[in-house]
Amino acid sequence: MKKYVFIILLTGLMACEGPIPRKPVEIRSGSFIKESVDRNKRLLAIEERLIQDIIKHDSLHTYIATASGFWYYYDTKNEGGSNTPQTDDMVTFTYSIMNLENDIIYSEQELGIKNYIVDKQDLFPGLRNGIKLLKEQEKATFLFPSSLAYGYLGDKNKIGINVPLKATISILKIEPQNDRILQ
Repeated sequence: MKKYVFIILLTGLMACEGPIPRKPVEIRSGSFIKESVDRNKRLLAIEERLIQDIIKHDSLHTYIATASGFWYYYDTKNEGGSNTPQTDDMVTFTYSIMNLENDIIYSEQELGIKNYIVDKQDLFPGLRNGIKLLKEQEKATFLFPSSLAYGYLGDKNKIGINVPLKATISILKIEPQNDRILQ
């Protein structure tokens, strides 16, 4: 009997030993990430050259470069005193999306009128930043590299991977956050 108790006690003590870590099967050098960064830089350079060619050959419009990395021109400019949207403001707008060859991907009618609370709802990065540049009753056309559009995933519908886009945005109404809270 003592022999069995000793074996059980010995087994219990051996079971208390912590897990022994395994060595990794592969050691990653980080080269995949470096290659991915290099590939994205090359892609961005190609797309920026494409956009610069469009700008160079478009003598009808005056393009404005943004710090965010996209370009735009005004179709309709509001010289009045209304402000651009701020965080938490409700913006009512319409937009259409085209490729850089002006083929319509999503028409304004197809997308409909949108209500967007600035910086609180999900839009692709270029659209989110473009809306913040416009006042009420302004309309502008934007040229976005794919990194500011739908990127390497596309929209999983009509827009493929790494597709630079042209979008025309019309701001119908800006409702400041303070006005919405008081109602």
